[in-house]
Amino acid sequence: MRYLFGDHSLDVARRELCRGAEPIAVEPQVFDLLTFLIRNRDRVISKDDLIEAVWGGRIVSDSTLTSRINAARKAIGDSGAEQALIRTLPRKGIRFLAAVQEVTAASPLRSPDMATAGTRGLHKPEEKDLVVTATATRASIAVMPFDDDGATDARGGLAHALVHDVITRLAKLRTLLVIAQGTVFALQERGLSAQEATQQLNVDYVARGSVRRQSARITVAVELADARSSRIVWADSFSRPLDDTFLILDEIGDSIVASIASEIEAAERSRAILKPPNSLDAWSAHHRGLWHMYRFNKTDNDLARHFFAQAVALDPTFSRAYAGLSFTHWQNAFQGWADRTSELDRAYAAAGESVMADDRDPAGHWAMGRALWLRGLRDQSLSELNLSVDLSPNFAQAHYTLAFVHSQAGDPTTAIASADHSHRLSPFDPMLFAIFASRAMALVRLGRMDEAADWAIKGASRPNAHAQILAIATYALALAGRHREAQTYIARIRGDLPAYGIEDFLTAMRLEPEAESLFRKAALMIE
Repeated sequence: MRYLFGDHSLDVARRELCRGAEPIAVEPQVFDLLTFLIRNRDRVISKDDLIEAVWGGRIVSDSTLTSRINAARKAIGDSGAEQALIRTLPRKGIRFLAAVQEVTAASPLRSPDMATAGTRGLHKPEEKDLVVTATATRASIAVMPFDDDGATDARGGLAHALVHDVITRLAKLRTLLVIAQGTVFALQERGLSAQEATQQLNVDYVARGSVRRQSARITVAVELADARSSRIVWADSFSRPLDDTFLILDEIGDSIVASIASEIEAAERSRAILKPPNSLDAWSAHHRGLWHMYRFNKTDNDLARHFFAQAVALDPTFSRAYAGLSFTHWQNAFQGWADRTSELDRAYAAAGESVMADDRDPAGHWAMGRALWLRGLRDQSLSELNLSVDLSPNFAQAHYTLAFVHSQAGDPTTAIASADHSHRLSPFDPMLFAIFASRAMALVRLGRMDEAADWAIKGASRPNAHAQILAIATYALALAGRHREAQTYIARIRGDLPAYGIEDFLTAMRLEPEAESLFRKAALMIE
């Protein structure tokens, strides 16, 4: 279906807006908003209707809604002052006013009837119709009801509880647009197959699974598929003794959510890196930034900063992109790649923008916690990081950063627990080197030097481990009396940074006095 109005055309199938023959670049979310307004131009659309259709019912600030409406107006040559095509009716809603001609492959072009064009809609949903539009601003996912061999009702039993838990946890991560549980169950009750349901929902990814009981064990099988290509992105099964049902579901739910989130992020990063840089929308620019960010060298960090800046320029309400921008400035300060004071201020400012854009996004508070730690404000840092975990218990990076902070000047036992929990949540995390290294520093403070050295080696063995991680391995090995091994790591560091020494390490870290003395002692052992 194509909609023609004035000198514009909107092609739903191709997701293309044109002025004459010239395509107009618009954010996917703006395209969805414009499509919804045109399809329902026979009525005034309330704010709630618009949010349900375009944002899937998610909480959206007035500023976000206003920015999308203004972007839609700008794309079609309208403005908030003129409101010739999109009119806001105070306290009532918004309506598309232009005369529209509908064109399908089977219908010839016809001149719009100016008297009736504003009241003729392509689709006026009846109450029995279920209309869901998943915005493409972020990747969308539907978690379909799991098959359950022990339940007679799709809305009861272990499978129902697990699906509810997975949907809730994925939504709390704030990285994905997650279709509500009521919607997916309603589609199943209509007898739609999983494929039919995902086509109607128009999502990017779909997760489905099954729950099986055998003797005293429960087995949950799950697969994640790309909804458009039907390609399996990830599949796994989890088997546990059926002794504590709720604990088992919590543990399996953690694994499912972590795997889905990390696999989608990896897929979106790979997709973004293959796109021409000048064709990126905010979502793709953000993931292009992540691809470079996780390489942990100055050149890639600068590229990551560029793409995150591009993402927030395209979408000033994109909290996750501001968090990524903060991360790149934090790395510049931490690694000594740029002036520490100015980069510290930039990391803090970008984290503040992330929190203001979406104060329920755990990444914003995680970025703020890191920036506050960099400023030497440990207690405030821990407060933000704990808030990040409270907002989304499955946000592995917040658990890791709690480990990082506690490993240097806090409770080392808590640091180990947080590092282990982060590893369980994200066993293939691109920052696994830092998780292991934080555990190693905590073990040094506990006087468990051999264990610390072993964990530090695990961190330093990761392909993206940077100089500070290699330094932790160097000093932990020295304290464990393994001086020859320690020398190999200091040689690796100085191959890239010939002047690197203990002062560089201590400038980057914020160790408590007793821990600082331990690391200075280690440095003397190998100098």
